[in-house]
Amino acid sequence: MLLWPLLLLLLLLPTLALLRQQRSQDARLSWLAGLQHRVAWGALVWAATWQRRRLEQSTLHVHQSQQQALRWCLQGAQRPHCSLRRSTDISTFRNHLPLTKASQTQEEESGEQPLPPTSNQDLGEASLQATLLGLVALNKAYPEVLAQGRTARVTLTSPWPRPLPWPGNTLGQMGTPGTKDPRALLLDALRSPGLRALEAGTAVELLDVFLGLETDGEELAGVIAAGNPGAPLRERAAEVREALEQGPRGLALRLWPKLQVVVTLDAGGQAEAVAALGALWCQGLAFFSPAYAALGGVLGLNLQPEQPHGLYLLPPGAPFIELLPVKEGTQEEAASTLLLAEAQQGKEYELVLTDRASLTRCRLGDVVRVVGAYNQCPVVRFICRLDQTLSVRGEDIGEDLFSEALGRAVGQWAGAKLLDHGCVESSILDSSAGSAPHYEVFVALRGLRNLSEENRDKLDHCLQEVSPRYKSLRFWGSVGPARVHLVGQGAFRALRAALAACPSSPFPPAMPRVLRHRHLAQCLQERVVS
Repeated sequence: MLLWPLLLLLLLLPTLALLRQQRSQDARLSWLAGLQHRVAWGALVWAATWQRRRLEQSTLHVHQSQQQALRWCLQGAQRPHCSLRRSTDISTFRNHLPLTKASQTQEEESGEQPLPPTSNQDLGEASLQATLLGLVALNKAYPEVLAQGRTARVTLTSPWPRPLPWPGNTLGQMGTPGTKDPRALLLDALRSPGLRALEAGTAVELLDVFLGLETDGEELAGVIAAGNPGAPLRERAAEVREALEQGPRGLALRLWPKLQVVVTLDAGGQAEAVAALGALWCQGLAFFSPAYAALGGVLGLNLQPEQPHGLYLLPPGAPFIELLPVKEGTQEEAASTLLLAEAQQGKEYELVLTDRASLTRCRLGDVVRVVGAYNQCPVVRFICRLDQTLSVRGEDIGEDLFSEALGRAVGQWAGAKLLDHGCVESSILDSSAGSAPHYEVFVALRGLRNLSEENRDKLDHCLQEVSPRYKSLRFWGSVGPARVHLVGQGAFRALRAALAACPSSPFPPAMPRVLRHRHLAQCLQERVVS
């Protein structure tokens, strides 16, 4: 009677030994991964603590910090300014170096590059500081997002201004390191139901991801199911299909029930995408941007993810930043710039950066409003970009005014949600022949398939409400009514692909809303559906 159990035990011994060996190997790998995570996180915290101390000291003594930044710029200049090298007097600096405007268009057809406001070394230091402090701030606000396997990036670009090579997958990020296939990144994220954080380069790029997911979701679910015949992935594919079938609202939380935060890099032209994502696909989720980026790289730091979206500290170190007061109610600037410590709460300023290599004081066109202070440094909200102004008869409709008018108009279109928009002055498309010059406005909407004439007219009425100058020109017939066009799905994705192909384009991260070149405007014009 004991023979059969003994024979069965002898047959099972090799299998049991193999299982024990595999479990032992899995345990060792798990232990090693945990050790790597602890070491990487410890190194990051140490580096971030050092950066935080530097930031505290520099913001407590902001005038001294800016003097040091100016001295560093002057000593590194590659053009002869001998008298400046021996002095850090701000008046002498301003008198010798006049202000220079950055490129007036955000899309260049020529091969010329826009004037670089800062050197790569300047940007590297600011970017590293923004990344280290941002990661620690994010982990403090959402303690589990940087655990192993809890973060996934779904775009080729990263929201972190200076992606760190060493924590990468060790600090919880899913996906294959160094992949150049955005589809592979999205598949890795979809295979991982336990994500706590979703990363994308910018909000407009994430919007494209979710719009593409609606179109290609069934195919992607099929790839997940076919990739491994095991039951877990088949079940995951079924979960993805079920989540997609319920529509866009709240889709992210259905795909990843434990998701807490969406991480994107803030830059010009992102506000609409953030609003659309928050109202639909990412409903119920927090948004965090570690920094504000513009043509000059990192300009503002976000040290508190729990604060309202869009508040940033202007740091006093390199790159050297000055503030040019903007006159209230106009786009004219004051005669002289101010240092950071001289900023007044409630006032608006255009940012000026100094390039260390060419020693050029460059007006970026980015306008900020001071809303608070961190030690002696201003905390600001970015308001608009001066180069995104519409003007066919000198009316100067700024980016912020136009967005306000468009938001009012869309609010009166029953069931409509604005996803994207772009504007063109009629001369770009030669559409004002036989009529007064006007704006051509292209919109992408959710919830409305056709625009009635009544809906189209509402934008023009709202523009007159926000701009007395525009209203006067419309009354006298000097400016024609704004023409509104509804574009089909994928129109703005095609525009962004065209922008990315321009060697001098700042996209990503900045997204232009006023198009200055015909071939870019035609990307939208060719896709009008109503």
